[in-house]
Amino acid sequence: MIDIREIAGDDTESATPALLELRPQWGTTARLAEFIDTELRPVGYRLVGVFESGSATALSVAGFRESRSTAWGHHVYIDDVSTLPAARGRGHADRLLDWITAEATRLTCTAIHLDSGVGPARAAAHRLYMRHRMTITAHHFTLDLN
Repeated sequence: MIDIREIAGDDTESATPALLELRPQWGTTARLAEFIDTELRPVGYRLVGVFESGSATALSVAGFRESRSTAWGHHVYIDDVSTLPAARGRGHADRLLDWITAEATRLTCTAIHLDSGVGPARAAAHRLYMRHRMTITAHHFTLDLN
């Protein structure tokens, strides 16, 4: 049986194995969980995960935040969507996007936004987003200051 639930601050490490697949620069689950709990959660970052019955580790996770901006008004921004390699192709990310869509509707948001990297390794993610009726509407520009 599959359970989809929001992941509270005292349970962040249940999400980090899947998140490290997308964000390996954090190195360890403990380091990533500390960053999420001390830097992201205080400014509104939330996590939702897909769990198999009896498992303490999420198979798939999404990190998101409710936000407001002059460009997009009241919206949900999805920072992260990631699934453990052994659990891919089973619809878990679809379930998470459905959950976030319902949550954005509940919050009376007018849209959902996310950025996604480009290249062949991201093709499956792009198909996922387009299945959920998301469209490509902008280029994302970066200036590294390090």
